[in-house]
Amino acid sequence: MNASTTRDRILDALQDLVIAEGPSAVTLEAVAAAAGVSKGGLLYHFPSKAAMMSGLVRRLADRAEDDFRAAAESDEGIVRHYLRTSQPESVEEAELYWSVIAALRGKDGTAGEDRGVIGGVFSEWGRLLHAEVPDPVLAEIIRLVGDGLYLSRIAGLPDADPDVVRRIIDRLAAEAEAARGR
Repeated sequence: MNASTTRDRILDALQDLVIAEGPSAVTLEAVAAAAGVSKGGLLYHFPSKAAMMSGLVRRLADRAEDDFRAAAESDEGIVRHYLRTSQPESVEEAELYWSVIAALRGKDGTAGEDRGVIGGVFSEWGRLLHAEVPDPVLAEIIRLVGDGLYLSRIAGLPDADPDVVRRIIDRLAAEAEAARGR
């Protein structure tokens, strides 16, 4: 088994444990057992719990990079893509992001660098939106609506009516197109 496969298995096990039991349940032993590796094998890839969490944060940031590319290449445009994807698609995805954010807020040795990585994801969406929408107020409104949809979903708050969300997306996308002179 190659190192990247083992590393991925460890991160998969960590992700499953964080979703199922929360970040406080994460121990090196629990993750090693769930991944089917020895504690030594886990330590080879991740020398600490904080290093494992950093690996998970990096994985989430890599997924976000893929999403940035998809938004830029999308026929629907960055604004519509951003707003449409601002709601995690599954309960597991929402729980994962909420758990990672909770872990980053904790005082168990998670690095400020990890908080910076997550902050960078939010900042990059802001940069992309401001580059796409010439009106800075409208760009910021769109960013805040997307952040609100995202944070509401991961916090488990009641979802807005899907028809209303669709109409919000349509209206903001139309306003962004008008601001670009289309």
